[in-house]
Amino acid sequence: MKLFGTMEINSEGHLEIGGCDSVSLASEYGTPLYIVDEKNIRNRCRIYKESFTSESLQTEVIYASKAFLNIAMCKLIANEGLSLDVVSGGELYTAIKADFPRQKIYFHGNNKLESELYMAVENNVGRIIIDNVNEFKVLSTITKNIGAKVEVLLRVNPGIEAYTHEYISTTKSDSKFGESIFADGIYDFIKEINDDPNISFKGLHSHIGSQIFEEGSFLEQATVMLKFIKSLNNKIGVQVNELNLGGGFGIYYTESDDPIDLPSFFERLLSEIDEQSNLLGIIPPKVLIEPGRSIVANAGTTLYKVGSTKTTYSGKNYVFVDGSMADNIRPALYGAKHEFCLANRMNDKAEKDFAITGKCCESGDILGKSFKLAKPNRGDLVAVSSTGAYNYSMASNYNRLTKPAVVFVKDGKAKIVVRRETYEDIIKNDVDIEG
Repeated sequence: MKLFGTMEINSEGHLEIGGCDSVSLASEYGTPLYIVDEKNIRNRCRIYKESFTSESLQTEVIYASKAFLNIAMCKLIANEGLSLDVVSGGELYTAIKADFPRQKIYFHGNNKLESELYMAVENNVGRIIIDNVNEFKVLSTITKNIGAKVEVLLRVNPGIEAYTHEYISTTKSDSKFGESIFADGIYDFIKEINDDPNISFKGLHSHIGSQIFEEGSFLEQATVMLKFIKSLNNKIGVQVNELNLGGGFGIYYTESDDPIDLPSFFERLLSEIDEQSNLLGIIPPKVLIEPGRSIVANAGTTLYKVGSTKTTYSGKNYVFVDGSMADNIRPALYGAKHEFCLANRMNDKAEKDFAITGKCCESGDILGKSFKLAKPNRGDLVAVSSTGAYNYSMASNYNRLTKPAVVFVKDGKAKIVVRRETYEDIIKNDVDIEG
């Protein structure tokens, strides 16, 4: 298993993260357990802040909070000087409770509820990203009714098909997100937004998908969007001041992944945007990006305890852990892959392939189809790497399993940022009725 950030093997042959022994963490906080390397996240934030800059362009880095969010994470992101992308009332409420700077909040979503839009408007969020015509009409009515003014971007679909899984590709022509830049009424729609007295049109947003390793896809996205900005100026006289290019920068999960070198790529991307803006004769827009996975994924590790092992009649080797698809749905949902190790036996030689499976009553509850390990024993600890993005965010109570705790680790100290659920938490919203 590849080690990231502060991960290392200590003198006892245990996996150590943030100066904390994983065996000690399991003993103190129980398993399953989400372990988050705080220093790794802060370093990733700083890489983005320091490399996504240009002498000739304004830039901004926005953390896509759907990857991983809680109050502690909001405060960390604010402390590192990044802005925050939220996609629901729940994420927005979390940011508000964390007292995140309101003007640095960007509110996304393809079907924002009226109550969510009211919350965003009343809390003066920095930008609302309009997804479609109907949403614009609802937002226009809300701002008129309460006498508020909001600043917006419009999410558009540039029709670029970056190579990734279809579930995390967002700009195919049949995508549910945004309005196509090729649609017949797109210019009239943007002019209507621009002319609304309570809405200040600031620019455009696009996002081509997630877990993308091809630099060319992002460069093509920027080119298409700049040409569209030029056409908006020419056809309807609308000025685009901001261009949000979303996120989607791929990260390492397994040896088959080859992430982009971000600092050198950002230098090329921003230079290209500046040059093309000048060639097109447009004022270079402020450029924004929204990394999420690439900030938190490699900083997260999930720790499980081994229950049993089994070799089937067909010869397949299973190791059963106390977690499941309820705390990591990604492998079952779209075939995501991770690397695994025995956290308490890091120096033991891997002997054979095992399927790592959870305790849900589903044949598809497989966390890893085949990974080479030393023979696990009952009570051993299995660590799954790069689970910082979407694992906690997508966790459920399927089979009435409790959600794991989350701990931040740094400089030899661990702190709980999300408590482990109890059985009482599971039934707290149940209503007992007479039989």
